[in-house]
Amino acid sequence: MAFNSPAFLLFFPVVVTLYFVAPHRVRWSVLLVASYFFYMYWKPVYGLLLLSVTVIAYVTAIAIEHAPTKREKRHQLTACLVILLGLLFVFKYFNFFNGNLRTVFTAVGSPYPFGNLSLLLPLGISFFTFQKIGYVVDVYQGRVKAERHLGYFALFGAFFPQLVAGPIERAGNLLPQMRRSFDFDYRRVSNGLKLMGWGFFKKVCVADRLAPFVNNVYGQPQEHDAAALMLATFFFAIQIYCDFSGYTDIAIGAAHVMGYKLTMNFRTPYFATSIADFWKRWHISLSTWLTDYVYTPLTRSRLLRMKWYPKFLLSLLLTFLVSGLWHGAAWTYIVWGGLHGVYLVSSVITRDVRERLVASLRLDRVPRVHAALRMTFTFFLVCVGYVFFRAATLGDAWYILSSMAAGSGRILSAWPARLGEAMLDDGGLAVGVAGLAVIVVVSVLEVRGGVMARMARWPAWQRWAVYYVLVVAIVIAGAAPDDRKDFIYFRF
Repeated sequence: MAFNSPAFLLFFPVVVTLYFVAPHRVRWSVLLVASYFFYMYWKPVYGLLLLSVTVIAYVTAIAIEHAPTKREKRHQLTACLVILLGLLFVFKYFNFFNGNLRTVFTAVGSPYPFGNLSLLLPLGISFFTFQKIGYVVDVYQGRVKAERHLGYFALFGAFFPQLVAGPIERAGNLLPQMRRSFDFDYRRVSNGLKLMGWGFFKKVCVADRLAPFVNNVYGQPQEHDAAALMLATFFFAIQIYCDFSGYTDIAIGAAHVMGYKLTMNFRTPYFATSIADFWKRWHISLSTWLTDYVYTPLTRSRLLRMKWYPKFLLSLLLTFLVSGLWHGAAWTYIVWGGLHGVYLVSSVITRDVRERLVASLRLDRVPRVHAALRMTFTFFLVCVGYVFFRAATLGDAWYILSSMAAGSGRILSAWPARLGEAMLDDGGLAVGVAGLAVIVVVSVLEVRGGVMARMARWPAWQRWAVYYVLVVAIVIAGAAPDDRKDFIYFRF
């Protein structure tokens, strides 16, 4: 079930009502049933996959705690990782690797007998698999105790607000909340609904309004000039942010209505002044997960011990290759992840040179100008990466980048006219651009002290006027139900 579907608008108030009416001792069961219904609404059979992954992680964690020796604990962990990652590989990556092997065998003239699997990619499989892996590793390392209550653990693994697209929660944060009793609190419920409304605005008034233009240009990039390619790339940067952060706002807000506190996943990422800063602001739950469960183990691995390179740089590059592969089974995603890894490695290698350049240009004496330049360059690098993330093939990505580079001299003068033409041709795009202006204003205010804190000091009539305008914008200016797009991160 998608957050932006009519079904969810009925599902959510019913679940919240049942949750607060039910006695505390059975609330976990209300949410568990609701969460499995939420997931199985899309394709019932994949509820068995979610249940299987949950039971495997539950049993393994308890077995790890009971194992008498470190070696046996490690064997239990290894077996669990093989099974969970094996399931993820079969559903998400088998056809990709199988197709590449077939290409290699064909190139050398050898027969290849294995065909692809006819499996539909389960929604959110990467998210809930990584969450279970993190839990089992945490138990192995002694960070958390294995959960004995199967119901609480099943809810931790299937909590509907964050099940399909995160945030990727840690057991230390979410599991203890399963035992707490949350009473109905008007202020908390109100704040949760406001955050949900903001998320819906981002999704249906901005992301879904920009999507048709982006899809049209990236669907057939050879038919568009450099200015259109540049606009589509910029709009995709806005689309994916509003789409994914919109989902996260709805998820965090929905959980907050019921009393649960989920991990913050975005913090004005396009205000980042470096790629490292960007990854501290974008998809925070994934970047911290990769740091703890991929990067850190790689830096400690004996397999990477060599004398001719700093070990942490290779670990950094490998971690971002994993990040790219996590996002999708395609070379475009792998190149996108590798490119961000190269960005970070290059920033470490060139740090001294850049500091001397800043000093020679005296930019350190004008910190605001320096920060603006860094922010602009960081956003440019992120957009270059987005070309690979969004393009259908590596060939399309190269064509888009080369076309924009060749036409860079004309883009600056041509894009305003092209934007005006596009907005006149597509009223939805004009709505998206207007919504983008609202996003920018709110983001600036957020950086300068928080929007909710500012609004709390306003008279009640002014606050309610804003709420009504937001709702009206969603209903009137938002994409119609038939034109709404699936959340981008559903496919991951």
